[in-house]
Amino acid sequence: MSVKTFDMHLSTKGFGDMIDVTQQVQDLVKKSRLSEGIATVFIPGSTAAVTTVEYESGAVSDVKEAFDRLVPTEMDYAHNERWGDGNGFSHVRSALLKTSLTIPFTGGNLMLGRWQQITVVDFDNGARDRRVIVQVMGE
Repeated sequence: MSVKTFDMHLSTKGFGDMIDVTQQVQDLVKKSRLSEGIATVFIPGSTAAVTTVEYESGAVSDVKEAFDRLVPTEMDYAHNERWGDGNGFSHVRSALLKTSLTIPFTGGNLMLGRWQQITVVDFDNGARDRRVIVQVMGE
């Protein structure tokens, strides 16, 4: 088995900004020259997440609005009291969605559903430059 690790860099707007990274991940799987295995997409930090969604404006808006209802930005969070940075909500949202995702691939192609895209969601309370690590393992 072989392991290849790649970095991607994204500029995000925060507050639920969702970016489709499917093609970049697919390109890295091809670049790895592995034909069968898994690709793990990981975002370091605790205020962003990685997931899959049908990346179209309605679904993107629905996800953002669902998080606004489930974990409101204007609640009192103990994290904010301790650090004073006002992003307690972003930590909770990231913990619910998670910071990594693993996708199998075969024939050098990600095994995603027809309407399934890989997305990075930045929940922080401002714009950020984000590092995304893609690790490809297989043969």
